Amino acid sequence: MLKVIFDTDPGVDDALALLYLHKHPQIDLIGVTTTFGNASVASTTHNALYLKQAWGLSAPVARGAEGPLQPEATPEAWPVHIHGHNGLGNHPVPEALDATADSRPAHQLIIDLVRAHPGEVTLVAVGRMTNLALALQQAPDIAGLVRGVVLMGGAFHVNGNITPAAEANIWGDAEAADIVFTASWPVTAIGLDVTTRVEMNRDGLDKLAAIGGADAELVRALSQDYVDFYLQAGHKGMVVHDCCACIALTRPELFQFERASVRVATDGVARGMTIPKPEGMGFGPSVWDGHVLQSIAIGVDAAAVLADIEQTLKV
Repeated sequence: MLKVIFDTDPGVDDALALLYLHKHPQIDLIGVTTTFGNASVASTTHNALYLKQAWGLSAPVARGAEGPLQPEATPEAWPVHIHGHNGLGNHPVPEALDATADSRPAHQLIIDLVRAHPGEVTLVAVGRMTNLALALQQAPDIAGLVRGVVLMGGAFHVNGNITPAAEANIWGDAEAADIVFTASWPVTAIGLDVTTRVEMNRDGLDKLAAIGGADAELVRALSQDYVDFYLQAGHKGMVVHDCCACIALTRPELFQFERASVRVATDGVARGMTIPKPEGMGFGPSVWDGHVLQSIAIGVDAAAVLADIEQTLKV
């Protein structure tokens, strides 16, 4: 079993990814940590608790960062045109819930769980990387204790989706992302280079609901406006960003990777740009020197990814 802490900002595609991790027979979901991004952290935490209650998750949910490491660097406007006003596609979410958040802040929960299970925990991060950076700053030793980090973020050889240079999760806290990429832990980055090729249309969502029961029906219901957004943007269906990161953990053979050290631009017009220095490429002295080579996804078997989601969610 793969022990996973899911760092998330639910978020429509986050909900599908969370259900995938919950249902997967090889995954032991030991923690869920929330961050700002697709909505405020108050909303994303409430959404995570709602999904925990709806799906019967046993993992604790801990509220995380309200904003980036340098709050003045990136003024945040919630993407209500993509994820709705409540972060879950305007799907009704009860104000009162039985599920409650863990007393620890997200970065402390990460530290505690990683130290409790040395060498076993994979951090799957699909929002801003602020919680991970805070955990590293407070407890640098965890870099040597995690099994690995899989993140949804970056645009390495393609344009971004929030600026021409930057993908939203990285842009939203570029300083944190640079800390995460340059830490001495193994990172697998699943960025727009591959996620934009994995599209689920309404027929696919209907099929998920038919084979996955009430849990998958909830995903179908809250994804309708999200599908509309991507259809209007020229896609064939909703882009399955976050679930791709989960599948890179369970089925890495469905992706092709390159090895590179990665730096993130933290100011100027290129803020949030993920800039890889490929393994073996020679330059003079630079800020890429001495950093760990990370794995960047550059190819994906999109049909196989969609099939894996169906197989995992089938009741």
